[in-house]
Amino acid sequence: MMQGISPLARRVLALGAGLALLSSAVHAAGSYSRVLPEKSSLAFVSQQMGVSVDGRFTRFSATLDFDLAKPEAGSATLDIELASIDAGGPEANDEVKGKNWFDVKQHPTARFVSSSVKPLGNNRYEVRGQMSIKGKTREVAAPFTLKPDGSGALLEGSFPIKRLEFGVGTGAWGDTSVVADEVQIRFKLAVAGK
Repeated sequence: MMQGISPLARRVLALGAGLALLSSAVHAAGSYSRVLPEKSSLAFVSQQMGVSVDGRFTRFSATLDFDLAKPEAGSATLDIELASIDAGGPEANDEVKGKNWFDVKQHPTARFVSSSVKPLGNNRYEVRGQMSIKGKTREVAAPFTLKPDGSGALLEGSFPIKRLEFGVGTGAWGDTSVVADEVQIRFKLAVAGK
């Protein structure tokens, strides 16, 4: 079929085909849609009487649609099973599951739904969206970095929330000199390509 084509034209066609394949591979490598929960983590840091207290949630699920070529079109949701909290021990866990804190019987899940993604340069981005906890919804902004990792990537970031805006830690626990209002949420999401 290529017999009537000059050697130069053949090289140009081969180069074009190679570039098209390379472009397709690069695009596919920069598109992420699956979150790998077993390689991901969701943690928080609060201050209790001036001392940092670390905790985490062990069960959560996320959906993601993120393309490095079109980051502004990205979207994400995160659902957190509040009863999966690990606040450092059985007594603390039981306390924070109760009505004064998360009230997991009435509000078993916290949810984040993105509304926009903005590139900040150098593999850094900011996702904005609505965070819902205990029936209250507030807008949050979460800066994150994206680090390619084999065929996937690691999204890592943190953002603060004000717990009292969500009704978390009421009654005696509403005293911010005992437990600070601001809580830092930290996430590491391992993601795989489409």
